[in-house]
Amino acid sequence: MKQFIAREHEIEPVPGLPGNLPAGEEILWQGRPSARLVAKHVLKSNWIGGYFVILGLWAAAAGMADGQPAGGILFSVAVLIGLAALALGLLELFAWAVERTTLYTVTSERVVMRFGVALSMTLNLPFSQIDTVALGRLGGKAGTIAMALRKGYRLSWMVQWPHVRGWRFASPEPSLICLADAEAVAAIMTLAYGQNASARSDHPRLRVAANSVDTIPHAVDAE
Repeated sequence: MKQFIAREHEIEPVPGLPGNLPAGEEILWQGRPSARLVAKHVLKSNWIGGYFVILGLWAAAAGMADGQPAGGILFSVAVLIGLAALALGLLELFAWAVERTTLYTVTSERVVMRFGVALSMTLNLPFSQIDTVALGRLGGKAGTIAMALRKGYRLSWMVQWPHVRGWRFASPEPSLICLADAEAVAAIMTLAYGQNASARSDHPRLRVAANSVDTIPHAVDAE
């Protein structure tokens, strides 16, 4: 299989692209994931915050049941609050870094994903390599767009994370994660698929998940 990941894009002739666009190809959309959505839906910051709240309540209740002085109980709770603030702060910082280092591009011929907090790389996905596209809604117009690749094309789930669909380890699906305007981007990709369909007999399919990217019902033709 031809390698289609590049790790060098420090000097970009076009932001988000490893090179100049060929004649006739045009950029249809560019955007980044939302740090707020990344923290909430990818890093599960709400769940982690809730976990520390439960720990704090448990520590306070256990301290009172054991007859500990109020000062000792408050100290234990304060330590948990400090740990929670540190953990959530690190998650928010990572989410911000994901937003700042990522740039997604949809052209008339392909999808390009530039990403990487520690190790930067660019993933180039011509439409001919994409089998299906799944839109998972995250509330409102926000969502994640996952792309299942055709047979013969595979990626490393770990290398691609967090820009990959969750729990698809056997067949990783690169994803445009946590987009605030996912519905609009999906519409643009659908149009691009339709314009490229005349060159192929096997059309990609757009699938829409009602609640999340992990629950996808029926498939709908992209045309």
